[in-house]
Amino acid sequence: MFVGEYTHNLDDKGRLAIPYRMRKQLEDGAVVTRGVDGCLTLYTRAEWENLAGRIAALPLSDAKARRFARFFLAGAAELEFDKQGRILLPGYLRTYADLGSEVVVAGVFNRVELWSTARWQTQASAQQPESDLEGLAI
Repeated sequence: MFVGEYTHNLDDKGRLAIPYRMRKQLEDGAVVTRGVDGCLTLYTRAEWENLAGRIAALPLSDAKARRFARFFLAGAAELEFDKQGRILLPGYLRTYADLGSEVVVAGVFNRVELWSTARWQTQASAQQPESDLEGLAI
């Protein structure tokens, strides 16, 4: 389970340090892809295989399913950690998420979200979790 919110620096080569507790859970492999709301989403290999399998099983006859599969699956990249615990984020994903020199690394249970600080602040200020709970069966 991923929890916590951290701010880390992205270096000029596109490398980002992942917090140790999160990195330990990603030792068996990690995949990053475009996330919803303009962030990047990082998954364990097992979680990725489960999710990708469910997306791949969507009907090819559904145009929305095809678009989502392209968005989510084609944009994915397998990651490896260097000796300093950093991952190299591909340029097209950094551009998609508008990542600058500071990145918010947020643990969201089964995934890690990577946000530009500006988008994270906008997202956080727009959040109204109490009203969002209305109608959800929790």
